[in-house]
Amino acid sequence: MPIKEHRREASQLEVKLCLLITSDSIFKGIKEDEITPIVKELTMNHGILLAERAVVPNVEQEIKGALSDLLNTCKVIIVTGGTGISPRDITVESLESYCTKELPGFGELFRYLTFLRHGSAAIISRSFACVMSGTLTFVVPGSPEAVKLALNELILPEARHLVYELSKE
Repeated sequence: MPIKEHRREASQLEVKLCLLITSDSIFKGIKEDEITPIVKELTMNHGILLAERAVVPNVEQEIKGALSDLLNTCKVIIVTGGTGISPRDITVESLESYCTKELPGFGELFRYLTFLRHGSAAIISRSFACVMSGTLTFVVPGSPEAVKLALNELILPEARHLVYELSKE
């Protein structure tokens, strides 16, 4: 079935999205959370419900615990932060083992779009997407600009279509 037909069939799906922010500074209240308002606005513009949000420090067990809770609530999860190469960037390592199916195109396209805007600095991003327990999970950098880019250009245009594909028997 062509993509247009899949998108048409998926267009009426109700999609719940959850947000997991991994950030020591936002968790401690040192830095203001700029991510949640962006995600709320962009999801609302696409008719997608931001169902839950969690903020955790860069601690593996905290990240895994919050993810486990959200996997029971949403069909799409956005995880922000911890995708760089600093010693505190542990989100990728914390979550990779949960993946049952990888979506390599997401990371490739995200880095390409980042490259078009910022040049070779795009190589530092370890953003990825996969299916975890039947839930689409996208791991992106914690900057507001990166979140907007990922949501506007890649995630939100395909969210319903991807959820539809996951629900097929």
